[in-house]
Amino acid sequence: MLGLKLPTDPRWVNIVEKNIKDILTDHAFCEQKAASTAISLIVSFPEYTDLVNEMTLLVKEEISHFKMVHDRIIARGWVLGRDRKDDYVLQLVTFFPKGGSRTTQLIHRLLYAALIEARSCERFRLLSEALEDPELANFYKNLMVSEANHYTMFLGFARQYGDRDVVDKKWKQLLEYEAKLMKNLSVSSSIHG
Repeated sequence: MLGLKLPTDPRWVNIVEKNIKDILTDHAFCEQKAASTAISLIVSFPEYTDLVNEMTLLVKEEISHFKMVHDRIIARGWVLGRDRKDDYVLQLVTFFPKGGSRTTQLIHRLLYAALIEARSCERFRLLSEALEDPELANFYKNLMVSEANHYTMFLGFARQYGDRDVVDKKWKQLLEYEAKLMKNLSVSSSIHG
């Protein structure tokens, strides 16, 4: 369903198991960045009323996810750590050239967002199936469904606003590029790395 060309190495979960505090901190900031992305799309493309409506709902959902992750950090007696750069996202967003029409810029941003959500969904599935902590495993199982919905929403908007054939070609190219990135990732205690 997700279309990812290279699945995450299942051994990534072993890294996560040994670094739960790090993964929760990284995850909290991923949720915050997802909310920020939705806000940015509203600010940048206010003329797309249906997008603005959905992004408004998404901001609320993503910030509630941030709170849920933060609550788990606090429950374990920890505090939210510092945000770290997300090498996955930094490398991913270099794929499409900068510039182009407003519509092209929107399509590219929607495709990036769709792919980030798809990879998060895949990672959350792994965590839900392999974490030894049953509460966290169930938590990630529930979030996996949200990520899948976000992925389909972003990809759907890209196809709605752009020429379907062009968008699908770009999506396929982006998936292939992302698979190359993933060959060097899955080695750290972060959601995407």
